[in-house]
Amino acid sequence: MDFNHVSTVGLESSPVAAALAGLRANEARYFKNKYDHVFTVEPARNAKATIDWVHHILEEERGIVISSRPLEATAFQVENIRMAYVFYESGLSINVMYTVDDPKKRAVGLKLSEGMDVPAELASQFKFARQKSKLAGTIRGSFFVLKNEY
Repeated sequence: MDFNHVSTVGLESSPVAAALAGLRANEARYFKNKYDHVFTVEPARNAKATIDWVHHILEEERGIVISSRPLEATAFQVENIRMAYVFYESGLSINVMYTVDDPKKRAVGLKLSEGMDVPAELASQFKFARQKSKLAGTIRGSFFVLKNEY
């Protein structure tokens, strides 16, 4: 991902494509700056295993089934942290941070692109805090800690 020139490639079908592209670039910048990791994504059709893992965790932990179509996903490991991201057509981004050696540092992050409504399947379970991003505008985010192993 090039976070210097934000592109909507792969996200064109989203009604908030520009904001979602900014959110994706924001994540790319974070991983480049913190871990010197190049954040890359692939089309959802090529990332079935990653998407299935994330969806399994959501359903097992909180009974959540995301109604929006996944557009892109990625999975990688930096240091001792296994990461997975799924970017959805609605503008939602879900990530799983799963430390391989510390079960107390495992969580799911939920981020909403600027301009999207809170999805019905998340509205009753989460409150979203706002944060500003030069790349993504106003991001609303929430998270929950994982109780089980995956």
